[in-house]
Amino acid sequence: MITSIESIWEEFNKPLKSFIQRRIKNDQDVDDILQNVFYKIHSSINSLRDTEKTHAWVYRIARNTIVDFYRAQKYEEGIIELSEDILSETDDESTANDEIAQCVKAMIEYLPESYKQAILLTEFQHLTQKELGERMGLSVSGAKSRVQRARAKLKEMLLGCCQLEFDRLGNVIDYQHKCNDCKFC
Repeated sequence: MITSIESIWEEFNKPLKSFIQRRIKNDQDVDDILQNVFYKIHSSINSLRDTEKTHAWVYRIARNTIVDFYRAQKYEEGIIELSEDILSETDDESTANDEIAQCVKAMIEYLPESYKQAILLTEFQHLTQKELGERMGLSVSGAKSRVQRARAKLKEMLLGCCQLEFDRLGNVIDYQHKCNDCKFC
């Protein structure tokens, strides 16, 4: 459990900076926003009721601080328009989901051929599992099993490569590579 500002700094400093850099282009602005995030965390640490939810609480503060940054830019300069994409958390989720999807596509190439075909045909060519079974000479239950096994292998590969953070709907909202020499991402 994380309860002190020091432990939050140790845990979140680098991941938060990376999170902000994916949304803000200017390095000086990134540093300013990161400082503002930790100031807000420090100021409101006593309002954190459930230390089990520290991760979500910290990233909510970071998202809100980024939105505040764009609002201030729009107000001060009058040139940046806030779009619904910037304000919505689903944009953040889509970005992480899209980045992870690229890793998964690379991982598919490493699957055994029968699993690779099952995933490609059902997920990318949108065949039903019944159609997959007909095309590959399998029963419907055999086709379902093949797709489930292929998905399980992909999940195992992904979790071996990355640490993922999900929202309550199961969307990827952030991730960290476990190693720098991952052959997939």
